[in-house]
Amino acid sequence: MADPSTGLPWLTATVSELRAETATAKTIAFEVADWPGHLAGQHLDIRLTAEDGYVAQRSFSLASPAGHSATIEITVQQVADGEVSPFLLEELRLGDQIELRGPIGGYFAWTPRSARPLMLIAGGSGVVPLMAMLRTRRIAEDHGQARLLYSSRSLDQILYRTELDQLSATPFPPAVIHTLTRGTPPDWAGEHGRIDKPMLARQAIAASEEPEIFVCGPTPFVESVADHLLTLGHAEARIRTERFGPTGEAR
Repeated sequence: MADPSTGLPWLTATVSELRAETATAKTIAFEVADWPGHLAGQHLDIRLTAEDGYVAQRSFSLASPAGHSATIEITVQQVADGEVSPFLLEELRLGDQIELRGPIGGYFAWTPRSARPLMLIAGGSGVVPLMAMLRTRRIAEDHGQARLLYSSRSLDQILYRTELDQLSATPFPPAVIHTLTRGTPPDWAGEHGRIDKPMLARQAIAASEEPEIFVCGPTPFVESVADHLLTLGHAEARIRTERFGPTGEAR
């Protein structure tokens, strides 16, 4: 039955893969027979219903590349006081079934062959929808300029670290710049500290090149980055943002 708030039906999804990304994050793949396809940057809703009838619902960005595959992925970060993420990380098993609906959202979405350079800026698990964009770009063999500036607390908290390193060896690779906010290893070659105006001036694609910009992360992070981009001369119309609240689960 379609949900009246979105017009989208709730679908039955079967867990087909569970893959650790870090000690506190996991990618979950689902098989969804009636999945209609999605764009890079869109998200879905997951609904859990307890035996007593209590319902918890949260939104999660799609990590899988755009397309019409029946296999889709999300990446879930552990949230100590969350209602949905602890269940997904600790209780979900291969073959389990849950309810989801999607895809949702069209504003924060990217398609290949854009005439503009692609600038991606992520804080923590905000990298998930941006990774969907980079995966879509790789599959489409898009040759346009692309860059990811990704802020993480520490080296062991970087999501998709191996895959991001591997992207550097692909044809027409994106530039990937990491910054760590809570200490760096001795041989660290990336940035350190929070993303601020000087770092954006050094690492972001220049405003003169009119990049298409996507920023995703916690609300304070997104607001700060967007403000700095505006002061650096980027047009507001070319800055798209996606943010999540204190729990890291819901938009």
